[in-house]
Amino acid sequence: MNIKKISEKYKITPDTLRYWERIGAIPPVNRNPSGYRDYDKEDEDWIVWTLRMKNAGVSLERIIEYIQLFIQGDQTIETRKELLREQLSVIDERRSEIQQMYEALEEKIENYEEHMLKYEGKLKKHKEELLLKEFLFIYYCIFYYHK
Repeated sequence: MNIKKISEKYKITPDTLRYWERIGAIPPVNRNPSGYRDYDKEDEDWIVWTLRMKNAGVSLERIIEYIQLFIQGDQTIETRKELLREQLSVIDERRSEIQQMYEALEEKIENYEEHMLKYEGKLKKHKEELLLKEFLFIYYCIFYYHK
């Protein structure tokens, strides 16, 4: 499959695919006799894997490190697994943070009337006070400076 079809299929630009290949975020892609990239099933699997890793927050540097280890062969399996375990730990921390944010928003929604409207009332009162001060200032300027 050519680069245009692959980029459309996975909604990434051809430039991104070329860049990933150039820096090693995906292994080198086979070329057809004319020299154009010819993506096969294995190449597609690497693209999907790289997309998933990026979506999971894995840096390109870590992806490249993993692929370099993969290319070195089976003797790097434990190192690759450790790299994935480390990233899983990072994702787990992020998941906990996201869960806390979710729960805080959920609580605000559930208690909106009780908590948020009280603050909106304070803001409205403050706005009214500011408008009154502004009115008094203008009144003062008009009547005292125009005598």
